[in-house]
Amino acid sequence: MTALSVNVNKIAWLRNSREGARPSVLDAARTAIAAGAGGITVHPRPDRRHIRPADVEALAALLAAEAPHVEFNIEGNPAAGPRDNGYPGFTRLIETARADQATLVPDADAQLTSDHGWDLSDPAAARFVREVADRYRGWGVRVSLFMDPVAEQIARAKECGADRVELYTGPYADLVERHGIEHPETRACRETYARAARHAAGLGLGVNAGHDLNLDNLAAFIAIGGIAEVSIGHALIADALEMGLSTAVRRYLDAIAAGAART
Repeated sequence: MTALSVNVNKIAWLRNSREGARPSVLDAARTAIAAGAGGITVHPRPDRRHIRPADVEALAALLAAEAPHVEFNIEGNPAAGPRDNGYPGFTRLIETARADQATLVPDADAQLTSDHGWDLSDPAAARFVREVADRYRGWGVRVSLFMDPVAEQIARAKECGADRVELYTGPYADLVERHGIEHPETRACRETYARAARHAAGLGLGVNAGHDLNLDNLAAFIAIGGIAEVSIGHALIADALEMGLSTAVRRYLDAIAAGAART
């Protein structure tokens, strides 16, 4: 069944709004794992707005000691180098933490959130991603590329040495919010993702998905089939404010199971 990786960025964001260590990123990870999450995701940005380098180190140690069966996924732009604020650079974080998976995202430093996949038609970008993927895989880290559901780009991801692609699901989530889950435009969009997932699988790529997936749209998306993992943070943590983190994780797992049953 599709694995749920819980993104704990927003826990760190709330903690960082005040001095101190509350809420605890580590405790949130423990709670999510106890509720059935198969992975923990972080997206440490160079401005340290939420997850900080110390969090990456602490989560890596926690998972190794207490939950070695749970996947650690670190997202970010591999072009992000060291900063004067203590951010050591994305590649250094991967080298130190040796996460199970590195999800490479082409976001800018000041970007509010990830909003597009890689354009690997640019030879320089493709060469850079290939070099990074080779390095990370040499450290035993699985490489996933954040991609739009475009067949030509997914094929280039394979050529660049990716093990998986993570389909950017923001446009699908927007259509569900605007028109509903069964509107013709929404259904057509969902079929675009289904074709992309099948194309990726045919190339030997694993398929992940993420961005703005929530309890309103998740089950229908999972029903397209072939999704190995979803990474969900903002919506799940927002729901946790109302229902508690353990219950929220279980509700998302239920939605995944419901979607799988429709496949």
